[in-house]
Formats: sequence, structure tokens, C-alpha cells
Amino acid sequence: MKIGVIAVQGDVSEHAAAIRRVADARGVDSEVVTIRESGLVTECDVLLMPGGESTTISRLLASDGINSEIEAHVERGKPLLATCAGLIVAARDPQDERVQSLDILDVTVNRNAFGRQKDSFEAPLDIDGLEEPFPAVFIRAPLIESVGDDVTVLADWEGSPVAVQQGPVVATSFHPELTADTRLHELALFDDQQSTAADDETQPADDTPEAHQ
Repeated sequence: MKIGVIAVQGDVSEHAAAIRRVADARGVDSEVVTIRESGLVTECDVLLMPGGESTTISRLLASDGINSEIEAHVERGKPLLATCAGLIVAARDPQDERVQSLDILDVTVNRNAFGRQKDSFEAPLDIDGLEEPFPAVFIRAPLIESVGDDVTVLADWEGSPVAVQQGPVVATSFHPELTADTRLHELALFDDQQSTAADDETQPADDTPEAHQ
């Protein structure tokens, strides 16, 4: 499995370390690549889009031609995990004209709604698909104000969604890579891959003469 971490800005090393731990625990042969230029996304099975500064991230993705590759990745049904600023860039409506939206997630967000850096906090979250609460770290986190009909809310904090899913895209307001808990990475990326592989294995064999040539 080839795992791409969008590396134009943000918590690149933390995400890479987290996904390596999950792959090793599952016995999955994986390669983690950092993506700073176009041409690499198409080779990846899964993608992570870390936090950082959303206006800078979106500008660099557009200028380097990576944005259209991410959009195509999602259109092909390949998993993507977007965290914090990554959520803002993925959102249909980031409510900031400086952010060049990828429009791959039908949500409206409010940037930095949880406050400044000094207002950062950690909270236990009940997340659909996880048996035990997840230690979510919020740092200048965006607030998801509304979600589209095709978006599933996986977790909320004080009545507001903070983790959502639409098709192959999972996005969080918080930073799952800043804890030792890798369950969110596993849920977002590996569970989908596992089910896809299982589906492929159950496809009937082609017994036509052409298939054996």
C-alpha cells in the first residue's frame, strides 16, 4: 500500500508516524510518501491532508497542480483523511474567499471557531466506529456549521460536528496525529481499504478463453 501525506505544510511527520504504526500493527506492507509536487497523488492508495494554515495550503495545492489530483483521487473512491486546516480546504464552503476549496466535502465551516492557540484543549470524543472515547486535540480548530445530506456526522462536541464522513473522505476539526491513539487513522484509511480488498477477492473469476491467454 502506498500512503501519501500532503506535505506542503502542517503536521507531516506526525501523520506519517501514525500511519506507519497502524500499517505495522496490521502487518500491511506500506510505503509512506510526502507530497510536495504534482504527479505523486495518482500513485497513492490513501491520502492524508494535515492541518496547518488553510489559505497557504490551498494556495500551494493550486499552484503546484496537486489540487486536481486530490479531487480525482476522491472521485475514484480512494480514502482521504483531512484534519483541521485540511478539513477547511476540503470543505465545499470554507466561508473565506482566500481559501481555494477542493469542494470534496459538503460542509460549511467556520475557521478558528474554537479560539486562538491559547484556547487549545483535549477532550474525550465518542466517535462512531470506535468502541472507546478518542482523545481529541483541538488547536485553533474549525467549527462545522452545517453538513449536506450525503455527509455522516461521526462525532460532535457540545452540539457541533467535529468529525464527518462523505464517501471515502473522513475529516476532523481536531488533530488525531498528536496523540498515541491511531484508531482514527485506522478507521478512516485502513477499514475502507480492507473492505475494498475483500470485495475484489470475492469477484468471480473470468473463465473466458481470453482470460487465460
